[in-house]
Amino acid sequence: MIPRISGMDVMQHIRSKSVVPVLILSARDTETDKTLGLGLGADDYITKPFSLVEVLARIRANIRRTSQYDCPSPVSPDDSELLTAGELVMNLSDYSLTKNGQPVELTAKEFEILKLLLRNPKKVYTKEQLYALVWKDAWCGDENAVNVHISRLRSKIEDNPRNPRYILTVWGIGYKLGDGL
Repeated sequence: MIPRISGMDVMQHIRSKSVVPVLILSARDTETDKTLGLGLGADDYITKPFSLVEVLARIRANIRRTSQYDCPSPVSPDDSELLTAGELVMNLSDYSLTKNGQPVELTAKEFEILKLLLRNPKKVYTKEQLYALVWKDAWCGDENAVNVHISRLRSKIEDNPRNPRYILTVWGIGYKLGDGL
């Protein structure tokens, strides 16, 4: 409802030039309007009436989420090295993993969990620590996200996920890299 131009045209113009977070504040509240706005690249769609507190929370969430991806991380000396454990070889420079020379497809979170364990082979991580270090977010007490990612990671790298060699459970504490590798 912007004069002389459609909000959706503005959205398309912004996306053609930038990846800046965009929140649409609108009186149009149909599912079609919301779907179109989000489909054109908006990061959030908030309809009137809205609470200022909620809008600020959504702005902070979008800034936090995008800043994790937009800010270049400093290059550390070990970014180009290979991490190995048994038959696993992780290449940090191209985010790849092989097992016995065969590529293993990992999600970004699976890769980060395994990288953390490979870099710190003797350390036991609690689920809370894994969540904080990999998700870079405050622990909300839900163990399911960590459990699901560990389970999926084991299914991809372990010969027998029910009897793992690489990612061991330390009951009552968390997870660590296997000792016998």
